[in-house]
Amino acid sequence: MRDLPSSLREAFASGVTTLARCWTLRRRDGTVLGFTDHDRDLDLGGVVHAAGTGLEGSDMHGELGFAVGGGDVSGALTAPGLAEDDLAAGLWDDARVELWLVDWQAPQTRVLLDVGTIGEVRRAGAAFVAEMRGLAHRLDLPRGRLYQARCDADLGDARCGVDLADPRWSATGWVAATDGVSWFTATGLEAYADGLFNGGRVTFAQGGLAGQMAQVQLHRHDASVVSLTLWEPAPRAIEPGMAFTVSAGCDGSLGSCTGRFGNLLNFRGFPHMPGSDYVLRNIRTGDGRMDGGSLLS
Repeated sequence: MRDLPSSLREAFASGVTTLARCWTLRRRDGTVLGFTDHDRDLDLGGVVHAAGTGLEGSDMHGELGFAVGGGDVSGALTAPGLAEDDLAAGLWDDARVELWLVDWQAPQTRVLLDVGTIGEVRRAGAAFVAEMRGLAHRLDLPRGRLYQARCDADLGDARCGVDLADPRWSATGWVAATDGVSWFTATGLEAYADGLFNGGRVTFAQGGLAGQMAQVQLHRHDASVVSLTLWEPAPRAIEPGMAFTVSAGCDGSLGSCTGRFGNLLNFRGFPHMPGSDYVLRNIRTGDGRMDGGSLLS
């Protein structure tokens, strides 16, 4: 049972409430914004929670066990610092959300109702609906290593050890022509083999995409034309002349690790584990390779 401040208990008991809900949003880059469904701004601990944004929250729900609870918050993209482009760019993904019940006559009197993170965001014109996920959703995230044939390290991380700053694996280029969404031709990448940047990452350095990173689906070097195709549409328009950096990708196979990067000692997969064909295969008389011994001997 939650212990409410005496003023909040009195408000509930009187039947005439002076209560409002406030949402404090904390982005991963440190940006903090506040919103309230009250008709004027409220200051909670130095964070001004803006009114007049049309923000409205649904009923929150909880679940027994490890099921994920949560709710929705809907509103208009009219508050300073809350723009459709930022939502599309993923700046608010996994942001921390604190839901407060506040006595608007005395904002220092408040109680924390719930803490969660922002999940799926749906947009329609100048309106949005943001899903609030309870903290239990973090229990659904993978933990530890994966037992699989391919490497489970990310190219360039501490477990992999490949230096992506090496000019062999990264380059600076400029957008030549583009559809403005997810495909563009580039200059500056002519010295790199076809397919090197498949699965890699491109980071834009200019314009509305400055600092934004995207994953490369396809890198093609045909004759003198180099093109890159992104997995997902860019949140803002790709424009000719934009500078970017791009790094190599890796499909996680033993062949790529040894043949392309010469990084066998840091390979984090299990390339010799039996596949489903061995699991489903019937044992035949005289088949010595199905006697429980090593398949590699």
